[in-house]
Amino acid sequence: MKATLALENGLIFTGETFGWSGGDAEGEVVFNTSITGYQEILTDPSYSGQIVTMTHPHIGNYGVNNFDTESASPYAAGLIVKEYSQIYSNWRADESLDEYLKKHRITGLSGIDTRMLVRALRNDGAMRGVISPAATDEKALVRRAQAIPSMSGRDLASVVTCRKEYEWSQGEQTQYNLELREDCESAQQLPVNGARKKIVVMDFGVKRNILRRLLAYGCELTIVPSDTSSASILARQPDGVFLSNGPGDPEAVTYAITTIEKLLPAVPIFGICLGHQLMALALGGKTYKLKFGHHGANHPVKNLITGAIEITSQNHGFAVNWEAMDEKETELTHINLNDMTVEGFRHRTLPAFAVQYHPEAAPGPHDSDYLFRRFMSLMEEKIAA
Repeated sequence: MKATLALENGLIFTGETFGWSGGDAEGEVVFNTSITGYQEILTDPSYSGQIVTMTHPHIGNYGVNNFDTESASPYAAGLIVKEYSQIYSNWRADESLDEYLKKHRITGLSGIDTRMLVRALRNDGAMRGVISPAATDEKALVRRAQAIPSMSGRDLASVVTCRKEYEWSQGEQTQYNLELREDCESAQQLPVNGARKKIVVMDFGVKRNILRRLLAYGCELTIVPSDTSSASILARQPDGVFLSNGPGDPEAVTYAITTIEKLLPAVPIFGICLGHQLMALALGGKTYKLKFGHHGANHPVKNLITGAIEITSQNHGFAVNWEAMDEKETELTHINLNDMTVEGFRHRTLPAFAVQYHPEAAPGPHDSDYLFRRFMSLMEEKIAA
């Protein structure tokens, strides 16, 4: 079925639908430079409110399986590809990408010039857009795109967070990732001070593999909604608090900023992605919207402490303004080598640190697991003190 993509700047693209074709898709159109990992991307809650364009030209060729989802259902508003592969071949696959999108009522668009679209997004920035399988009035579609709420000022963490707290005890589900399975098994044999560390995870849109990695390092996990108070968290006497990834504008999540301000002096904290931005705001810093964001599994980040270069998975549209941070209190630890934006910092006296990228790297290699080990060390030091 023919379908139209209309952007807020008036650009129009025409292609073919795949997946669900029973309705329109609306959201901020962004691009992701990953070659693989479309299943993890679709199910990452950080993509809430966004239509994802894959820069790799051939998508869908390994299908979808029951193991690689990062949440219970897709959060991306839509998917745009150059060519959708109608044939998939992978011994792990349970269904095609087309079937998966139909089941979850996600509209896909294929057959457009994604290079031209990505160039427009790079030049003009991420833009609001509408994919419509049925519409014929292109000017009306452009007006609809212009009426979509901007990401700036939107609190989407409250939309994707869990509705009530829960415990997480599920390790790696699949036998194919032997490294991670062995980590999970060894963690069961390495209790910390006779017990697993008690971690409260503030859920701003947490990915499942983050929880699996924390579990693998010997943590007992309680996941709580994004608006949980500091008093409620501290009443659990946790060994540490983890601030998860998530979508939207960090400055709009005011309730979490207040909570983190109160938690910082009391307990070790590790934040990633949105959690990284919220910790910076809680320390008096500022954030700003990036032109087209960082979305992909191949972003080079320099660790300023060790000098190592990490190839990282990223998904964010906002960044920390380092000039607004108090360098007497905080130290810059990581920078993005593509645009020199802030990718990590740590507090100089409190047991708190954060990174912008996704260190559990799903999709991607586990090349940043030292951060989880650092979190464990901070909690051990706190317990020992």
